[in-house]
Amino acid sequence: MPETFLPIRTRSQARRLSSLPMLLLIGAALGGCSGGDFGRTRDDVKNDDMHRWLGAEVTGSVGLKASQFQLTDAERQLRDYAYPLIEPPHSRPAWKSVFGDYKALPSPWRQTVVFDRTAYGRLLIDEPHRSHTSRYAVLMEDVRNDITRFEPFFSAAARVLELDRKRNASLKLISDLSPRERDDAVARMEENGLIVQWVQQSLERRISSYRWALERLVIQAPDSIAADVDRLIGELAAQTANPPVAARPVIGRAVTVKG
Repeated sequence: MPETFLPIRTRSQARRLSSLPMLLLIGAALGGCSGGDFGRTRDDVKNDDMHRWLGAEVTGSVGLKASQFQLTDAERQLRDYAYPLIEPPHSRPAWKSVFGDYKALPSPWRQTVVFDRTAYGRLLIDEPHRSHTSRYAVLMEDVRNDITRFEPFFSAAARVLELDRKRNASLKLISDLSPRERDDAVARMEENGLIVQWVQQSLERRISSYRWALERLVIQAPDSIAADVDRLIGELAAQTANPPVAARPVIGRAVTVKG
């Protein structure tokens, strides 16, 4: 029987082999993020109803029950467009979010939610950057992303709210409408309206955060690019103040945003 033995490895070969699993892991992580932004959920882990929880969160936060109806395509799209505007704007190195950072968020009607308009700016200023202009660039990109997302969301909102008006009118015409069907229909309309309100309030908060961050950047690292950032924030503020569609208030719990 032939004698078997393991080859003797040099120290450099051992180091290369021991690092191979780590390189493979990093490569797989980076490969999974290809085709999308760092910090965003990868397309291959998404599912059609991944944002369905938004409806249950808004209704639950104001003491209402969520609808048991399945989401329509338009309602699903509304929730998909809403999430990027609801989650806090990020200013973090890409390596901190290689695996994505998707998570459920509390609605602004939760009593325990405290809005800190300084949090975004402090993170933006405190974390390492190659130069002060890169901080301005991150701020501009975040504001520009919100402007880009504005029209698709409110177009989807207009479609959903118009269909809800028709749904509400049809409730009186449906024969043999059970109490459960009526309750679910009303709950779905309330969900949709509250999600639109959530995005509107989120935009107001983001604008407040952006302005605080810009003010601190101007103090710490003045640059002529600040005027361009200010114009972008003003554009987003003007759009937010005059949305193309507004949801009918469902619950009288307004959230005041200062600054």
